[in-house]
Amino acid sequence: MKNGIVPRLRRASATRSRSEPGGEVAAVDLGSNSFHMMVARESGGQLQVIDRLRDAVRLGAGLDAKNRLTPEAQARALDCLSRFGQRLQGIAPQRVRVVGTNTLRRLQDGGAFTAAAERALGHEIEIISGVEEARLVYSGVTHGMGEPRPRRLVVDIGGGSTELIVGRLGEPRLMESMALGCVTHTQRFFGDGEVTRARMREARLAARVELEFVERRYRAAGWDVAIGASGTVRGAWRVMMGQGWTDELITREALDKTLDLAVRAGRVDRFDFPGLREDRRPVFAGGIAVLAGVFDSLGLKKMETSERALREGVIYDLLGRLSDRDVRSRSVEATAERYGVDRAHAREIERSALKLLEQVAPTWNLQGGEAARLLAWAALLHEIGLVIAHDGSHRHGEYILRHAEMFGFSLTDQKLLAALVRLQRGKFAQGALEDLPEVWKPMVQKLAILFRLAVLLHRSRTPGLRIPLQIEASARTVRLQFRPGWLDRHPLTREDLELEAKYLVAADYRLRFE
Repeated sequence: MKNGIVPRLRRASATRSRSEPGGEVAAVDLGSNSFHMMVARESGGQLQVIDRLRDAVRLGAGLDAKNRLTPEAQARALDCLSRFGQRLQGIAPQRVRVVGTNTLRRLQDGGAFTAAAERALGHEIEIISGVEEARLVYSGVTHGMGEPRPRRLVVDIGGGSTELIVGRLGEPRLMESMALGCVTHTQRFFGDGEVTRARMREARLAARVELEFVERRYRAAGWDVAIGASGTVRGAWRVMMGQGWTDELITREALDKTLDLAVRAGRVDRFDFPGLREDRRPVFAGGIAVLAGVFDSLGLKKMETSERALREGVIYDLLGRLSDRDVRSRSVEATAERYGVDRAHAREIERSALKLLEQVAPTWNLQGGEAARLLAWAALLHEIGLVIAHDGSHRHGEYILRHAEMFGFSLTDQKLLAALVRLQRGKFAQGALEDLPEVWKPMVQKLAILFRLAVLLHRSRTPGLRIPLQIEASARTVRLQFRPGWLDRHPLTREDLELEAKYLVAADYRLRFE
């Protein structure tokens, strides 16, 4: 354990069972404007919310010109996470998921802050891609909607990014995440607090320009209903309600009146509108300008609003993982299909890798389903680089996995999987581990050793090969015991193991075999 965080590969020792029915689950959303936490339980197939916490940390406003967090912003964030951490005490680690979005994606040299944030919260933080954020938002908003109006447009305007998703029923079809948010847009156009008609017009136009590249595709896809999520959309709707301009829907006419209302106020500090929360006022001008840009770009006339958003999607995703409906496995299968993987060979390697893991897991502290899943996924995807070239295929595979859109995976998850694929053979490239969080490096190193051995042992690609092998592991030594005479009958394997022993010296491990 490092920094007080229990990595997911070690969560099997938690006091509660993975599949415990009715137990509490929690999602924490570290947004650019606000941090949110939701604690819920599943009851009768429905999500029952039992607690919510929210704090307008305004993390995005704390980024300087070099995308580094100011000390003041760091202090606000850590204070909030300490409070959240207290509420999460007593909830099993594997039943908590914490996601970071746009500001944490942009943050330069964020390792020290992330480590401090994880210590304050007591849980690992997953930084997710914009597309993964969009997928989770769509899941949270559309879950349980039923079949009427099956084509859905979901719009989520956050502090630092805007997600646009078009899907059918529960399946997203088009997903984009743009660098448009209520915090960033307010800083850009209303940073000194002045709100003029010219500035509002410019901010609205800039939002539409940013959305121009998606306009044609989204309009062509079409939708039966447009739904807005997030505090920005809900905040605008509450102001419209407070003015008596609308009932349940955001309309174009009501939105135009809201922009005019902000202009007539003249300054951000004069936004004393019924329905507008105090913490929403500093970013209201930029938020409604982005919303107007979305209406303009997509030709919207009306929009429903939803109380559900990213954190609900995170909860549903987490419940899927806990009940073996892990969307990551579907992503891996889809990637394997796309790159024409030899599945039979991949399954042979998976079987051997998991057999090795089973024998050393107690000694190396690698118990738990996540360790096995990571090895299984690496086995299925280890040859995707062949689609580019055989030479350096492990490096090509690493690149693909680092940059592919893989639903359910955090950016760190993808790096872990990519590192295993990179380390499957050849020299033990320590550079593959460099940008992994420190807490993961020893574990990935150990998993990589097991994976390399499995790949090596199946080099002949003999179908149904069963290798009479026992493995023992200590802190820095791996010992392989084959059935007497087996290596003599397999000289290529012996030669490969001799070379592997030399390669593992670079990882400060000793390989012994007989």
